[in-house]
Amino acid sequence: MEYIYPAVFHKNSDESYTVEYPDLPGCISEGKTLGNAMHMAQSALSQWVGYLAENNLEIPNASSAEKIKHSKGELVNLICTEVKKSKAVKRTVSIPKWMDEKVTQSGISLSRVLQDALTERLA
Repeated sequence: MEYIYPAVFHKNSDESYTVEYPDLPGCISEGKTLGNAMHMAQSALSQWVGYLAENNLEIPNASSAEKIKHSKGELVNLICTEVKKSKAVKRTVSIPKWMDEKVTQSGISLSRVLQDALTERLA
């Protein structure tokens, strides 16, 4: 699911940036440059909303960027992220017996191989 939230970027005296999400109290990030701060803001948003989703907690509605109060010199920018539920589910799969024996002998994680293959295929 896609989430878009306004973030407030505050330039610090050392030219770094602190980023806060008014709709997500406590969701704060930093970056050494504006570009880095935007990247870190997206990462923080992904982790924050992902945590709420995985724990079945309420995900607050995002405010309109125009309604966000900020001080002179601060920048309000929309940050977008996509959160996918990563909770593992059990699936039954069938493979040839000889493959199963080789997997067991080699100590390969069949789940990891399947996840990697599906990630590559679905990308």
